[in-house]
Amino acid sequence: MKEGPDIAYIAALIGDPARANMLTALMSGKALTVSELAEEAGVTIQTASSHLSRMDDGGLLRHRKQGRHKYFALATDDVAHVLEGLMGLAAGAGHLRKRTGPKDEKLRKARVCYNHLAGDMGTRLYDSLMAQGYVALKGEIVTLTDQGAEFVTRFGIDLDALVRKKAPLCRECLDWSERRPHLAGSLGRAFLSRFEALSWARRDQKSRAVLFSPGGDAEFARLFPFSG
Repeated sequence: MKEGPDIAYIAALIGDPARANMLTALMSGKALTVSELAEEAGVTIQTASSHLSRMDDGGLLRHRKQGRHKYFALATDDVAHVLEGLMGLAAGAGHLRKRTGPKDEKLRKARVCYNHLAGDMGTRLYDSLMAQGYVALKGEIVTLTDQGAEFVTRFGIDLDALVRKKAPLCRECLDWSERRPHLAGSLGRAFLSRFEALSWARRDQKSRAVLFSPGGDAEFARLFPFSG
């Protein structure tokens, strides 16, 4: 028997079409009920419950009970990171589930990748932070520079609170639609939360899209100029 991590087991959990649809729906960062996930997967509630139980046991999901309902969410940031990477691999290989439409254009412009900003706006944010010297790439490690720490603090993000968390402060996440990295980690999450707090953007409740207001677009372009 070969030693090491059993990637076949995890791949099999993700690879079922119904389970893949459920996992994709949970990339919004919201916890969803069994009935909501059954609708996303196009299966019965009983079948959905079986799928969810397997993914819960496999470490892909976590659940909590509230009243009569059981809510499911992705277990960790690492699960979301793997899923976004698989989406990028599938998109790059031409394996798309449907034709592009207006809804897809909104998702391509800006969307939630579990808890941070993805899409064109997400990669623009990351590229601008890099170009302005606020973050730096050392090997495969993304670090926040001293200049970046000053900028983040001025922008209203509590950097000390982020540093105290166990989650990585900065990390790259390959964007499935842009095929370039966007900013993940606790700092990526904090930027999205700050955009929402400033009313620059809001989350579409019916999809993973992040909708920027005209004023938010203008402020974003001012603080995060992009020349690419």
